[in-house]
Amino acid sequence: MAGHSKWANIQHRKGRQDEKRGKLWTRVIREITVAARSGGGDLSANPRLRLAIDKAKAVNLPADRIKYNIDKATGNQEGVNYEEIRYEGYGIGGAAVIVDTMTDNRVRTVAEVRHVFSKYGGNMGTEGSVAFQFKHCGQLVFAPGTSEDRVMEVALEAGADDVVTDGDGAIEVLTAPADFEAVKLALEAAGLTPEMAEVTMRADNTIELAGDDATRMQKLLDALEDLDDVQDVFHNAALDLP
Repeated sequence: MAGHSKWANIQHRKGRQDEKRGKLWTRVIREITVAARSGGGDLSANPRLRLAIDKAKAVNLPADRIKYNIDKATGNQEGVNYEEIRYEGYGIGGAAVIVDTMTDNRVRTVAEVRHVFSKYGGNMGTEGSVAFQFKHCGQLVFAPGTSEDRVMEVALEAGADDVVTDGDGAIEVLTAPADFEAVKLALEAAGLTPEMAEVTMRADNTIELAGDDATRMQKLLDALEDLDDVQDVFHNAALDLP
């Protein structure tokens, strides 16, 4: 999400998340499972797991479910093996789309992702076809009206790479992935709570879509996010929705 409509896009996304709380639990459980399996169950030594637990707490996943899935992933319980697979493609107007999945059946997942692209006016690309247009980074977004000077002071002191004020007044703090957690904690300690905070794929440039094109693009994105195996969807469309 980027461009003049970033704030509206964020609000739409948050509304969608509130509508599908149960599915969000499934997603964060998968993220916890993969993070714990790859980096171990020690929170102090596994920043990816700490971030996954933060996401789980944000959607009110019970603490016992969090512990159970860490134990399951680290060998104390039997569990399903998930594979992380990234798909790339194009949406309406040539907008770039990245779809990150976790799956126990890659044949099923690729068929579902390809079907959604085709059904909603996009098309699948090959590996690397659009990823070069994105940067892997930490992103914290503050609501319009937040003090830009204060955010900039705290964020840069904590090691952020940049602070950007968007056309709609939202403020973005950008970090290296490894610095995300420290910057987030420093901002929160200063009383600055972001509306959204995540390690993400941020588009270098955006494609403006309005009217019917914006509506069609949003339908494509919603359909991709509704797939059971999809964890995240990233794109470079700035949607001016009616």
